[in-house]
Amino acid sequence: MSKRWTIISFLILVYTCYRCTWAQTQIPEQTNNIELEAALPEPRAYVPDSQYLDFVYHNHEELTKFLRATSARYPNLTALYSIGKSIQGRELWVLVVSASPYEHMLGKPDVKYVGNIHGNEPVGRELLLHLIQYLVSSYDTDQYVKWLLDNTRIHIMPSMNPDGFAVSKEGTCDGGQGRYNARGFDLNRNFPDYFKQNNKRGQPETDAVKDWISKIQFVLSGSLHGGALVASYPYDNTPNARICRSSALCAMFQTYSAAPSLTPDDDVFKHLSLVYAKNHAKMSRGVACKSATPAFENGITNGAAWYPLTGGMQDYQYVWYGCMEVTLEISCCKYPPAYELRKYWEDNQLSMIKFLAEAHRGVQGFVFDNNNNPIERASLKIKGRDVGFQTTKHGEFWRILLPGYYKLEVFAEGYSPREIEFVVVEQHPTLLNVTLQPSKRIEGSLSPISPLYRPLPGPPPHLYRPPTPGYGGGESSIFSSITSGLNNLYSNLFG
Repeated sequence: MSKRWTIISFLILVYTCYRCTWAQTQIPEQTNNIELEAALPEPRAYVPDSQYLDFVYHNHEELTKFLRATSARYPNLTALYSIGKSIQGRELWVLVVSASPYEHMLGKPDVKYVGNIHGNEPVGRELLLHLIQYLVSSYDTDQYVKWLLDNTRIHIMPSMNPDGFAVSKEGTCDGGQGRYNARGFDLNRNFPDYFKQNNKRGQPETDAVKDWISKIQFVLSGSLHGGALVASYPYDNTPNARICRSSALCAMFQTYSAAPSLTPDDDVFKHLSLVYAKNHAKMSRGVACKSATPAFENGITNGAAWYPLTGGMQDYQYVWYGCMEVTLEISCCKYPPAYELRKYWEDNQLSMIKFLAEAHRGVQGFVFDNNNNPIERASLKIKGRDVGFQTTKHGEFWRILLPGYYKLEVFAEGYSPREIEFVVVEQHPTLLNVTLQPSKRIEGSLSPISPLYRPLPGPPPHLYRPPTPGYGGGESSIFSSITSGLNNLYSNLFG
Protein backbone atom coordinates (compact mmCIF):
# COMPACT_ATOMS: atom_id res chain seq x y z
CA MET A 1 0.00 0.00 0.00
CA SER A 2 2.79 2.43 0.94
CA LYS A 3 4.56 1.74 -2.37
CA ARG A 4 1.34 2.48 -4.25
CA TRP A 5 0.90 5.80 -2.47
CA THR A 6 4.55 6.69 -3.16
CA ILE A 7 3.96 6.18 -6.90
CA ILE A 8 0.74 8.21 -6.81
CA SER A 9 2.49 11.05 -4.93
CA PHE A 10 5.31 11.02 -7.46
CA LEU A 11 2.87 11.23 -10.38
CA ILE A 12 1.05 14.15 -8.74
CA LEU A 13 4.36 15.97 -8.28
CA VAL A 14 5.34 15.41 -11.92
CA TYR A 15 1.92 16.57 -13.12
CA THR A 16 1.98 19.69 -10.95
CA CYS A 17 5.48 20.63 -12.05
CA TYR A 18 4.44 20.11 -15.69
CA ARG A 19 1.44 22.40 -15.20
CA CYS A 20 3.64 25.11 -13.65
CA THR A 21 6.29 24.75 -16.37
CA TRP A 22 3.63 25.00 -19.08
CA ALA A 23 2.15 28.08 -17.42
CA GLN A 24 5.55 29.76 -17.35
CA THR A 25 5.93 29.31 -21.11
CA GLN A 26 2.62 31.08 -21.64
CA ILE A 27 3.69 34.31 -19.91
CA PRO A 28 4.51 37.23 -22.24
CA GLU A 29 8.17 37.56 -23.12
CA GLN A 30 8.67 40.67 -20.96
CA THR A 31 8.19 38.66 -17.76
CA ASN A 32 10.72 35.93 -18.43
CA ASN A 33 13.84 37.93 -17.58
CA ILE A 34 13.54 37.60 -13.79
CA GLU A 35 16.92 36.35 -12.63
CA LEU A 36 17.27 34.18 -9.57
CA GLU A 37 17.82 36.37 -6.51
CA ALA A 38 19.70 33.53 -4.80
CA ALA A 39 22.37 33.61 -7.51
CA LEU A 40 23.18 37.27 -6.90
CA PRO A 41 25.89 38.58 -4.58
CA GLU A 42 24.79 40.34 -1.41
CA PRO A 43 24.10 44.09 -1.68
CA ARG A 44 27.16 46.21 -1.05
CA ALA A 45 27.56 48.54 1.90
CA TYR A 46 26.59 52.11 1.12
CA VAL A 47 28.79 55.07 1.97
CA PRO A 48 26.87 58.32 1.51
CA ASP A 49 28.31 61.27 -0.34
CA SER A 50 27.72 64.24 1.97
CA GLN A 51 27.65 66.44 -1.14
CA TYR A 52 24.17 65.06 -1.78
CA LEU A 53 22.98 63.67 1.56
CA ASP A 54 24.38 63.49 5.07
CA PHE A 55 23.18 61.84 8.27
CA VAL A 56 21.16 64.76 9.62
CA TYR A 57 17.44 65.44 9.97
CA HIS A 58 15.94 67.28 7.02
CA ASN A 59 13.01 69.66 7.36
CA HIS A 60 10.27 69.60 4.72
CA GLU A 61 11.93 72.17 2.48
CA GLU A 62 15.25 70.31 2.59
CA LEU A 63 13.52 66.98 1.99
CA THR A 64 11.70 68.43 -1.02
CA LYS A 65 14.93 69.88 -2.39
CA PHE A 66 16.70 66.51 -2.10
CA LEU A 67 13.88 64.61 -3.81
CA ARG A 68 13.67 67.10 -6.67
CA ALA A 69 17.44 67.15 -7.14
CA THR A 70 17.63 63.35 -7.12
CA SER A 71 14.83 63.10 -9.67
CA ALA A 72 16.63 65.60 -11.91
CA ARG A 73 19.98 63.83 -11.51
CA TYR A 74 18.59 60.35 -12.20
CA PRO A 75 15.73 60.83 -14.69
CA ASN A 76 16.01 57.26 -15.96
CA LEU A 77 15.67 55.75 -12.48
CA THR A 78 13.33 58.07 -10.57
CA ALA A 79 9.98 59.81 -10.83
CA LEU A 80 8.69 62.24 -8.21
CA TYR A 81 5.01 62.72 -7.53
CA SER A 82 2.72 63.90 -4.73
CA ILE A 83 -0.34 62.00 -3.54
CA GLY A 84 -1.83 65.08 -1.84
CA LYS A 85 -1.14 67.64 0.86
CA SER A 86 -1.11 67.69 4.63
CA ILE A 87 -3.48 69.89 6.59
CA GLN A 88 -0.89 72.67 6.61
CA GLY A 89 -0.29 72.37 2.89
CA ARG A 90 2.90 70.31 2.80
CA GLU A 91 3.21 67.93 -0.16
CA LEU A 92 3.04 64.21 0.56
CA TRP A 93 5.92 63.25 -1.70
CA VAL A 94 6.54 59.83 -3.20
CA LEU A 95 9.62 58.97 -5.24
CA VAL A 96 9.53 55.95 -7.56
CA VAL A 97 12.90 54.24 -7.91
CA SER A 98 12.98 51.72 -10.75
CA ALA A 99 14.43 50.98 -14.16
CA SER A 100 10.99 52.06 -15.40
CA PRO A 101 10.04 54.94 -13.10
CA TYR A 102 7.32 56.52 -15.25
CA GLU A 103 5.60 53.46 -16.65
CA HIS A 104 4.38 50.26 -15.07
CA MET A 105 6.52 47.28 -16.07
CA LEU A 106 4.27 44.48 -17.29
CA GLY A 107 4.46 41.56 -14.89
CA LYS A 108 6.67 43.40 -12.39
CA PRO A 109 5.31 44.19 -8.90
CA ASP A 110 4.89 47.57 -7.22
CA VAL A 111 6.13 47.80 -3.61
CA LYS A 112 6.43 50.67 -1.17
CA TYR A 113 7.82 52.06 2.03
CA VAL A 114 6.01 54.68 4.12
CA GLY A 115 7.84 56.62 6.81
CA ASN A 116 6.99 59.11 9.54
CA ILE A 117 3.26 58.33 9.88
CA HIS A 118 3.87 59.48 13.44
CA GLY A 119 5.61 62.85 13.16
CA ASN A 120 7.84 62.32 16.20
CA GLU A 121 9.25 59.05 14.82
CA PRO A 122 11.53 60.36 12.05
CA VAL A 123 14.34 57.77 11.88
CA GLY A 124 12.47 55.99 9.09
CA ARG A 125 12.03 59.31 7.28
CA GLU A 126 15.80 59.79 7.11
CA LEU A 127 16.58 56.13 6.33
CA LEU A 128 14.24 56.27 3.36
CA LEU A 129 16.15 59.26 1.97
CA HIS A 130 19.35 57.25 2.29
CA LEU A 131 17.67 54.23 0.73
CA ILE A 132 16.83 56.39 -2.29
CA GLN A 133 20.40 57.64 -2.56
CA TYR A 134 21.76 54.12 -2.11
CA LEU A 135 19.56 52.65 -4.85
CA VAL A 136 20.19 55.31 -7.50
CA SER A 137 23.94 55.51 -6.85
CA SER A 138 24.40 51.72 -6.83
CA TYR A 139 22.38 50.73 -9.89
CA ASP A 140 25.37 50.58 -12.24
CA THR A 141 27.77 48.92 -9.79
CA ASP A 142 25.73 46.59 -7.56
CA GLN A 143 24.22 43.48 -9.19
CA TYR A 144 21.63 43.00 -6.46
CA VAL A 145 20.37 46.58 -6.67
CA LYS A 146 20.28 46.39 -10.47
CA TRP A 147 18.24 43.16 -10.30
CA LEU A 148 15.84 44.72 -7.80
CA LEU A 149 15.25 47.89 -9.83
CA ASP A 150 15.01 46.01 -13.13
CA ASN A 151 12.24 43.83 -11.76
CA THR A 152 10.43 46.03 -9.23
CA ARG A 153 8.88 49.49 -8.99
CA ILE A 154 9.71 50.87 -5.54
CA HIS A 155 7.56 53.74 -4.26
CA ILE A 156 9.10 55.59 -1.31
CA MET A 157 7.14 58.05 0.84
CA PRO A 158 9.59 59.50 3.37
CA SER A 159 6.97 61.37 5.40
CA MET A 160 3.24 60.77 5.70
CA ASN A 161 2.98 63.29 8.55
CA PRO A 162 5.20 66.30 7.73
CA ASP A 163 3.13 68.62 9.94
CA GLY A 164 3.73 66.44 13.00
CA PHE A 165 7.44 66.27 12.25
CA ALA A 166 7.61 70.06 12.09
CA VAL A 167 6.66 70.38 15.79
CA SER A 168 8.65 67.38 17.08
CA LYS A 169 11.89 67.80 19.02
CA GLU A 170 15.15 66.00 18.40
CA GLY A 171 16.37 63.96 21.37
CA THR A 172 12.85 63.20 22.65
CA CYS A 173 12.61 59.45 23.10
CA ASP A 174 9.07 59.25 24.53
CA GLY A 175 5.90 61.31 24.63
CA GLY A 176 3.36 62.43 22.08
CA GLN A 177 4.46 65.87 20.90
CA GLY A 178 4.40 65.73 17.10
CA ARG A 179 2.93 62.24 16.96
CA TYR A 180 -0.40 63.49 15.59
CA ASN A 181 -1.28 65.52 12.53
CA ALA A 182 -2.08 69.24 12.74
CA ARG A 183 -5.65 68.46 13.86
CA GLY A 184 -4.54 66.15 16.65
CA PHE A 185 -5.40 62.85 14.90
CA ASP A 186 -3.26 59.73 15.11
CA LEU A 187 -2.96 58.77 11.44
CA ASN A 188 -2.34 55.13 12.29
CA ARG A 189 -5.76 54.99 13.98
CA ASN A 190 -7.57 56.72 11.11
CA PHE A 191 -8.22 53.94 8.58
CA PRO A 192 -11.34 51.78 8.19
CA ASP A 193 -11.14 48.72 10.42
CA TYR A 194 -12.33 45.19 9.78
CA PHE A 195 -13.03 44.22 13.39
CA LYS A 196 -14.62 47.39 14.68
CA GLN A 197 -16.30 50.45 13.21
CA ASN A 198 -13.89 53.36 13.21
CA ASN A 199 -15.83 56.60 13.70
CA LYS A 200 -12.82 58.92 13.59
CA ARG A 201 -13.14 61.60 10.92
CA GLY A 202 -10.95 60.91 7.90
CA GLN A 203 -7.90 63.14 7.60
CA PRO A 204 -6.33 64.56 4.41
CA GLU A 205 -3.20 62.47 4.90
CA THR A 206 -5.02 59.16 5.35
CA ASP A 207 -7.53 59.99 2.62
CA ALA A 208 -4.61 60.61 0.26
CA VAL A 209 -3.04 57.26 1.14
CA LYS A 210 -6.35 55.43 0.69
CA ASP A 211 -6.75 56.98 -2.75
CA TRP A 212 -3.13 56.13 -3.60
CA ILE A 213 -3.36 52.44 -2.76
CA SER A 214 -6.70 52.13 -4.53
CA LYS A 215 -5.01 53.14 -7.80
CA ILE A 216 -1.78 51.13 -7.58
CA GLN A 217 -1.88 47.45 -6.71
CA PHE A 218 0.92 47.21 -4.19
CA VAL A 219 2.10 43.70 -3.43
CA LEU A 220 4.29 44.43 -0.41
CA SER A 221 4.73 47.37 1.96
CA GLY A 222 6.69 48.41 5.02
CA SER A 223 5.67 51.18 7.42
CA LEU A 224 8.59 52.57 9.42
CA HIS A 225 8.03 53.57 13.06
CA GLY A 226 10.06 54.26 16.20
CA GLY A 227 9.80 53.58 19.92
CA ALA A 228 10.54 49.85 19.82
CA LEU A 229 12.68 47.32 17.97
CA VAL A 230 10.40 44.76 16.33
CA ALA A 231 8.66 43.78 13.09
CA SER A 232 4.93 43.70 13.82
CA TYR A 233 2.50 41.95 11.48
CA PRO A 234 -1.34 41.83 11.08
CA TYR A 235 -3.81 41.70 12.47
CA ASP A 236 -3.38 44.75 14.70
CA ASN A 237 -6.94 44.52 15.95
CA THR A 238 -8.95 41.73 17.51
CA PRO A 239 -12.68 41.09 17.94
CA ASN A 240 -12.19 40.95 21.72
CA ALA A 241 -10.43 44.29 22.19
CA ARG A 242 -12.09 46.45 24.86
CA ILE A 243 -10.52 48.64 27.54
CA CYS A 244 -7.08 47.09 27.77
CA ARG A 245 -4.88 47.91 24.80
CA SER A 246 -1.47 46.51 25.75
CA SER A 247 0.23 43.81 27.73
CA ALA A 248 1.71 46.48 30.02
CA LEU A 249 -1.65 48.05 30.85
CA CYS A 250 -3.32 44.67 31.07
CA ALA A 251 -0.86 43.66 33.74
CA MET A 252 -2.05 46.67 35.73
CA PHE A 253 -5.75 45.96 35.27
CA GLN A 254 -5.44 42.15 35.22
CA THR A 255 -8.63 41.99 33.17
CA TYR A 256 -7.31 40.91 29.81
CA SER A 257 -4.69 38.64 28.34
CA ALA A 258 -3.33 39.82 25.00
CA ALA A 259 -3.71 37.13 22.37
CA PRO A 260 -2.61 36.92 18.73
CA SER A 261 -5.11 37.86 16.04
CA LEU A 262 -3.94 35.82 13.08
CA THR A 263 -4.57 36.35 9.37
CA PRO A 264 -5.11 33.52 6.88
CA ASP A 265 -1.59 34.35 5.63
CA ASP A 266 0.03 34.14 9.05
CA ASP A 267 2.88 31.94 7.76
CA VAL A 268 3.75 34.54 5.11
CA PHE A 269 3.56 37.48 7.51
CA LYS A 270 5.81 35.73 10.00
CA HIS A 271 8.27 34.98 7.22
CA LEU A 272 8.29 38.58 5.97
CA SER A 273 8.82 39.86 9.51
CA LEU A 274 11.67 37.39 10.07
CA VAL A 275 13.33 38.45 6.82
CA TYR A 276 13.54 41.99 8.15
CA ALA A 277 14.46 41.03 11.71
CA LYS A 278 17.16 38.49 10.80
CA ASN A 279 18.85 40.79 8.30
CA HIS A 280 18.84 43.58 10.89
CA ALA A 281 21.94 43.98 13.03
CA LYS A 282 20.05 43.67 16.36
CA MET A 283 16.31 43.14 15.92
CA SER A 284 16.26 39.33 15.87
CA ARG A 285 17.89 39.17 19.32
CA GLY A 286 14.53 40.17 20.75
CA VAL A 287 16.00 42.35 23.49
CA ALA A 288 13.56 44.72 25.19
CA CYS A 289 14.25 48.43 24.74
CA LYS A 290 13.50 49.09 28.42
CA SER A 291 12.79 47.01 31.47
CA ALA A 292 9.12 48.07 31.39
CA THR A 293 8.61 47.09 27.72
CA PRO A 294 8.19 43.61 26.27
CA ALA A 295 10.90 41.52 24.64
CA PHE A 296 9.96 39.95 21.32
CA GLU A 297 11.07 36.44 20.40
CA ASN A 298 13.17 36.59 17.21
CA GLY A 299 12.33 40.30 16.98
CA ILE A 300 8.81 39.82 15.59
CA THR A 301 5.29 39.99 17.00
CA ASN A 302 1.68 39.77 15.99
CA GLY A 303 0.29 43.29 16.32
CA ALA A 304 -2.72 42.41 18.47
CA ALA A 305 -0.60 40.20 20.72
CA TRP A 306 1.56 43.25 21.44
CA TYR A 307 -1.37 45.64 21.89
CA PRO A 308 -4.62 45.82 19.88
CA LEU A 309 -5.46 49.01 18.03
CA THR A 310 -8.33 50.15 15.83
CA GLY A 311 -7.87 51.90 12.48
CA GLY A 312 -4.32 50.79 11.63
CA MET A 313 -2.90 51.13 8.14
CA GLN A 314 -1.51 47.62 7.75
CA ASP A 315 -4.79 45.82 8.50
CA TYR A 316 -6.65 48.11 6.10
CA GLN A 317 -4.27 47.49 3.21
CA TYR A 318 -4.33 43.74 3.70
CA VAL A 319 -8.09 43.25 4.07
CA TRP A 320 -9.22 45.85 1.55
CA TYR A 321 -6.54 45.46 -1.13
CA GLY A 322 -4.57 42.29 -0.41
CA CYS A 323 -1.32 44.23 0.10
CA MET A 324 0.94 42.61 2.69
CA GLU A 325 2.29 45.33 4.98
CA VAL A 326 4.49 44.93 8.04
CA THR A 327 5.05 47.64 10.67
CA LEU A 328 8.79 48.06 11.23
CA GLU A 329 9.71 49.57 14.60
CA ILE A 330 13.36 50.47 14.05
CA SER A 331 14.50 52.59 16.99
CA CYS A 332 14.02 52.35 20.75
CA CYS A 333 14.15 56.13 20.95
CA LYS A 334 11.47 57.81 18.89
CA TYR A 335 13.52 60.85 17.89
CA PRO A 336 17.18 60.07 18.65
CA PRO A 337 19.94 62.64 18.14
CA ALA A 338 21.14 62.99 14.56
CA TYR A 339 24.62 61.63 15.29
CA GLU A 340 23.02 58.19 15.77
CA LEU A 341 21.44 58.09 12.31
CA ARG A 342 24.47 56.49 10.66
CA LYS A 343 24.23 53.59 13.12
CA TYR A 344 20.55 53.14 12.34
CA TRP A 345 21.30 53.06 8.63
CA GLU A 346 24.00 50.42 9.12
CA ASP A 347 21.59 48.35 11.21
CA ASN A 348 18.77 48.53 8.64
CA GLN A 349 20.36 48.73 5.20
CA LEU A 350 20.36 45.00 4.39
CA SER A 351 16.91 44.48 5.95
CA MET A 352 15.33 47.22 3.84
CA ILE A 353 16.66 45.71 0.60
CA LYS A 354 15.98 42.05 1.41
CA PHE A 355 12.42 42.82 2.57
CA LEU A 356 11.50 44.39 -0.78
CA ALA A 357 12.91 41.41 -2.68
CA GLU A 358 10.28 39.19 -1.04
CA ALA A 359 7.74 40.58 -3.52
CA HIS A 360 9.28 38.08 -5.96
CA ARG A 361 8.34 35.07 -3.86
CA GLY A 362 5.20 33.01 -4.47
CA VAL A 363 2.98 33.09 -7.55
CA GLN A 364 2.41 35.71 -10.21
CA GLY A 365 0.80 35.78 -13.61
CA PHE A 366 -2.08 36.97 -15.77
CA VAL A 367 -5.79 36.36 -16.20
CA PHE A 368 -7.05 36.42 -19.80
CA ASP A 369 -10.27 35.78 -21.64
CA ASN A 370 -10.43 33.21 -24.45
CA ASN A 371 -9.33 35.88 -26.95
CA ASN A 372 -6.16 36.50 -24.93
CA ASN A 373 -7.39 39.88 -23.69
CA PRO A 374 -6.51 40.76 -20.07
CA ILE A 375 -9.35 40.69 -17.56
CA GLU A 376 -9.24 43.65 -15.18
CA ARG A 377 -10.45 43.36 -11.58
CA ALA A 378 -10.83 39.59 -11.62
CA SER A 379 -11.11 38.38 -8.03
CA LEU A 380 -8.64 35.78 -6.83
CA LYS A 381 -7.86 33.98 -3.63
CA ILE A 382 -5.74 31.09 -2.50
CA LYS A 383 -8.01 28.27 -1.39
CA GLY A 384 -8.12 28.16 2.40
CA ARG A 385 -6.86 31.75 2.69
CA ASP A 386 -9.97 33.88 2.75
CA VAL A 387 -8.50 37.29 2.05
CA GLY A 388 -8.45 37.90 -1.68
CA PHE A 389 -6.78 40.14 -4.23
CA GLN A 390 -7.48 41.43 -7.74
CA THR A 391 -5.94 41.69 -11.16
CA THR A 392 -4.67 44.98 -12.58
CA LYS A 393 -5.95 46.54 -15.79
CA HIS A 394 -3.34 44.40 -17.55
CA GLY A 395 -4.75 41.23 -15.99
CA GLU A 396 -1.71 40.84 -13.70
CA PHE A 397 -1.70 39.35 -10.23
CA TRP A 398 0.86 38.57 -7.55
CA ARG A 399 0.68 36.69 -4.25
CA ILE A 400 3.51 36.12 -1.80
CA LEU A 401 3.51 32.48 -0.69
CA LEU A 402 5.96 30.07 0.92
CA PRO A 403 6.98 26.83 -0.84
CA GLY A 404 4.13 24.31 -1.07
CA TYR A 405 1.11 23.13 -3.03
CA TYR A 406 -1.82 25.52 -3.53
CA LYS A 407 -5.08 26.03 -5.38
CA LEU A 408 -5.92 29.39 -6.93
CA GLU A 409 -9.60 30.32 -7.21
CA VAL A 410 -10.42 32.87 -9.91
CA PHE A 411 -13.72 34.63 -10.56
CA ALA A 412 -14.73 37.46 -12.86
CA GLU A 413 -18.19 38.74 -13.70
CA GLY A 414 -19.46 37.13 -16.90
CA TYR A 415 -16.96 34.28 -16.83
CA SER A 416 -17.02 30.76 -15.48
CA PRO A 417 -14.88 30.49 -12.36
CA ARG A 418 -11.74 28.39 -12.34
CA GLU A 419 -9.63 26.57 -9.80
CA ILE A 420 -5.97 25.92 -10.69
CA GLU A 421 -3.47 23.80 -8.81
CA PHE A 422 0.13 24.98 -8.67
CA VAL A 423 3.31 24.56 -6.69
CA VAL A 424 5.58 27.24 -5.21
CA VAL A 425 9.30 26.61 -4.87
CA GLU A 426 11.99 28.47 -2.97
CA GLN A 427 14.23 29.40 -5.88
CA HIS A 428 11.94 31.59 -8.00
CA PRO A 429 8.33 32.73 -8.35
CA THR A 430 5.84 30.46 -10.06
CA LEU A 431 4.56 32.07 -13.26
CA LEU A 432 0.96 31.18 -14.03
CA ASN A 433 -1.49 32.12 -16.76
CA VAL A 434 -5.23 31.68 -16.27
CA THR A 435 -7.75 31.73 -19.11
CA LEU A 436 -11.42 32.24 -18.26
CA GLN A 437 -14.25 31.15 -20.53
CA PRO A 438 -17.51 33.11 -20.88
CA SER A 439 -20.09 31.72 -18.50
CA LYS A 440 -23.26 30.02 -19.66
CA ARG A 441 -26.47 31.62 -18.47
CA ILE A 442 -29.67 30.02 -17.33
CA GLU A 443 -32.55 31.07 -19.58
CA GLY A 444 -34.26 34.12 -18.10
CA SER A 445 -31.42 34.75 -15.64
CA LEU A 446 -29.02 37.67 -15.69
CA SER A 447 -26.43 35.93 -13.53
CA PRO A 448 -23.79 33.34 -14.36
CA ILE A 449 -24.37 29.83 -13.09
CA SER A 450 -23.27 29.26 -9.47
CA PRO A 451 -19.85 30.94 -9.34
CA LEU A 452 -17.19 29.25 -7.28
CA TYR A 453 -16.20 32.50 -5.61
CA ARG A 454 -18.26 35.68 -5.67
CA PRO A 455 -17.28 38.85 -3.79
CA LEU A 456 -19.56 39.80 -0.95
CA PRO A 457 -21.31 43.20 -0.91
CA GLY A 458 -19.95 46.05 1.14
CA PRO A 459 -16.40 47.29 1.65
CA PRO A 460 -13.98 46.00 0.61
CA PRO A 461 -16.02 45.22 -2.51
CA HIS A 462 -13.78 42.59 -4.08
CA LEU A 463 -12.59 40.50 -1.14
CA TYR A 464 -14.04 37.66 0.80
CA ARG A 465 -14.48 38.53 4.47
CA PRO A 466 -15.27 36.04 7.21
CA PRO A 467 -18.37 36.81 9.32
CA THR A 468 -17.73 39.88 11.45
CA PRO A 469 -17.63 39.00 15.16
CA GLY A 470 -20.41 40.40 17.31
CA TYR A 471 -19.81 43.04 19.93
CA GLY A 472 -22.69 42.50 22.32
CA GLY A 473 -24.32 45.79 21.45
CA GLY A 474 -21.08 47.74 21.24
CA GLU A 475 -19.18 49.86 23.72
CA SER A 476 -20.75 52.75 25.57
CA SER A 477 -19.36 56.24 25.14
CA ILE A 478 -17.66 55.95 28.55
CA PHE A 479 -16.02 52.68 27.50
CA SER A 480 -14.93 54.20 24.21
CA SER A 481 -13.42 57.23 25.95
CA ILE A 482 -11.51 55.09 28.44
CA THR A 483 -10.33 52.79 25.66
CA SER A 484 -9.13 55.71 23.55
CA GLY A 485 -7.39 57.34 26.50
CA LEU A 486 -5.53 54.20 27.53
CA ASN A 487 -4.57 53.45 23.96
CA ASN A 488 -3.13 56.95 23.50
CA LEU A 489 -1.26 56.69 26.79
CA TYR A 490 0.36 53.41 25.81
CA SER A 491 1.23 54.62 22.30
CA ASN A 492 2.90 57.73 23.71
CA LEU A 493 4.89 55.72 26.23
CA PHE A 494 5.97 52.70 24.22
CA GLY A 495 5.64 53.28 20.46
